[in-house]
Amino acid sequence: MRGRPDPQHILFVPCMDLNSRIRPDHPLRAIKRMVDQELARLSTAFDAAYSDTGRPGVPPERLIKALLLQAIYSIRSEAQLVERIDHDLLFRWFLDMRIDEKVFDATVFSHNRDRLEKHDLIARFFDQTVRRAMQEGLISPDHFSVDGSLIEAHASIKSFKPKDQTDDDSSDARGGRTKPDPGFKSRNAEIDFHGQRRSNDTHASSTDPDARLYKKSDGKEARLCHALHALMENRHGLVVSVQVNSPLGNSEPNTAVKLIDRVKQRLGIKPQTVGSDKGYGQGEYLQALESRGITPHSALKDGPIGGTPGTRHRRQNADGIAARRRMRRRQRTVGYRLSQRCRKKIEEAIGWCKTIGTLARTRLIGHRKVNQQAHLVGAAYNLVRMRSLLT
Repeated sequence: MRGRPDPQHILFVPCMDLNSRIRPDHPLRAIKRMVDQELARLSTAFDAAYSDTGRPGVPPERLIKALLLQAIYSIRSEAQLVERIDHDLLFRWFLDMRIDEKVFDATVFSHNRDRLEKHDLIARFFDQTVRRAMQEGLISPDHFSVDGSLIEAHASIKSFKPKDQTDDDSSDARGGRTKPDPGFKSRNAEIDFHGQRRSNDTHASSTDPDARLYKKSDGKEARLCHALHALMENRHGLVVSVQVNSPLGNSEPNTAVKLIDRVKQRLGIKPQTVGSDKGYGQGEYLQALESRGITPHSALKDGPIGGTPGTRHRRQNADGIAARRRMRRRQRTVGYRLSQRCRKKIEEAIGWCKTIGTLARTRLIGHRKVNQQAHLVGAAYNLVRMRSLLT
């Protein structure tokens, strides 16, 4: 017999247990247990971030859990995240919301972002996921890898204007030459940058001043971007530290040393070896690791170390040349080959963060906010990996 929809609205809805609507083997169940336990350990820090008087706000635990959902389910905006929470019972269950509870506004994330940053709550939650992995025996205390990537900034290339430019109706406000049209000036006018020399020294983005014009390699187009750096343990590929900053100024090796110092200070981790690609094969970086009692396993560029005799490359630091030669001899060892093989896991982690975690192009502006987003996405990646490893 054909069933037909009943257009009659019911007056009363029976009490519904959301937990019963989620299947027992759902992947979010294990993640929710881990997240709830780690957030409970941060309760004292949450109390310190909020006043004892005034109107109660959205619980910070709920905000962090919502942002984790955004990373795990690749939701591209906070407005869409709130809309999803409003009609998705799975999301309401994960956030401990009643079925009839009114969802908060998307602007809550913007209003609380400074508070979360001021009290270092996102970074502390990320560290809690790493500590949990250490307690479960999932993190190797000895062998690590480091790598960097680019995050495309939330700014158009047309916003990259001369620093000394003034507002003038007779010239293009975006630093290029527009087609003459005395009667109309389009909001998104066609601009011709041909023949112009633009650099980070003379130009800056009016949308995101922290973004820098940069290209990853020769033959690639230059984009406004931020630099993403990550330190990973080699056993299961869990991320133990992340940082977002400018891609300029030898950023990758310098930031790698800072990440290693940070995990020692905050987590008590002292690596024995650190693997990296050719971008880290610089004498100063190798010396910095050796001075900390760490054996670098870095790939090196082909060719004679120090350059061909008689060229300008021979004038570089003698200690740096010696460090690179030690690294060249170290490349013959079995430990180096194993480290380079395990190093590929960090590329998978960064790939997940950029594709699933939507870090390929950020929706936020400034190093500080993008760094907060990177910590959340890194925590989401660790939780997903831990759920797979522990079940």
